[in-house]
Amino acid sequence: MTVPETAEKIKSMEIRGAGRIARTAAEALRDHALSLAAPDTAAFKKEMEQAAALLVSTRPTAVSLPNAVHYVMAGLDPSVNVDEARNGVIHRAEQFIQSSQHAVERIAGFGARHIRDGDVILTHCNSEVALGCMIEARRQGKEIEVFATEVRPRNQGHITIRTLNDAGIKTNFIVDSAVRSFINNVNLVIVGADAVTVNGAVVNKIGTSQVAHTAAEARVNVIVAAETYKFAPRTVVGELIEIEERPPNEVLPDEIARTLPNVTVRNPAFDVTPPEYIDLIVTEQGAIPPQMAYVIIREYLGWEIGEFNPGGGSPAGFNGE
Repeated sequence: MTVPETAEKIKSMEIRGAGRIARTAAEALRDHALSLAAPDTAAFKKEMEQAAALLVSTRPTAVSLPNAVHYVMAGLDPSVNVDEARNGVIHRAEQFIQSSQHAVERIAGFGARHIRDGDVILTHCNSEVALGCMIEARRQGKEIEVFATEVRPRNQGHITIRTLNDAGIKTNFIVDSAVRSFINNVNLVIVGADAVTVNGAVVNKIGTSQVAHTAAEARVNVIVAAETYKFAPRTVVGELIEIEERPPNEVLPDEIARTLPNVTVRNPAFDVTPPEYIDLIVTEQGAIPPQMAYVIIREYLGWEIGEFNPGGGSPAGFNGE
């Protein structure tokens, strides 16, 4: 699949889920590097940078996407000729893909430790790593039950319930607005993340913040499953991450919208859950309280906490390492 084809599939949400998006982008850059015929290193780098920029532009909120792209593109840095540049990109892309897949497995193992036999779990949206925790708990012989939301307007919940069903997990499918009605039947909330900020706030599918708020009110613990490459070094507070707003026709068909000239459809794809509504963030490096998110950024993404601009600006030069 070419870079433009990949970009279009990511933008249209044919490819969805932060981890899958990141891996697919890395694969696209790898394949682009393999197929690219460039007369010199400068031309090769320019073509790769254009491809990288196209991919990054598709989903502004999913931090995993620019993190993956930056990680792969760092393979260009030490190169002195086209072959070295090509091999650097290919090596970094394959390294990222393998690391990402391994991260999902490790998170599933860590997350399953926090699921007890007999737990009733609520999940929102379609998170590969959140589902991995539940599937691993079931594989270990724990009897669990899940409440899964519909996730309007794109209905990602349909993918979630298919995955849970195929894993032999008893599942209740509910509309998003029914979360409060069922929260007292739930022991635990497990969701994924598209981004985790330096202060431990979590950016995830729209409705996650309401789920977490409802869970806090009902004294139900909330666990976020997130790979380290979803942590956002450029953030100081969650609001600095751009919240993608999707096309209005996902909510209201164009033919109906045209008859309602005084109506504006707002369709944000994500919201920000404050850290006080989150009990644990489970990563491939282990489980941490949200207030320790900066440790992941410092230890695994290469930023010292003192390098962040307290005035709200973004540090420059993040290279994904």
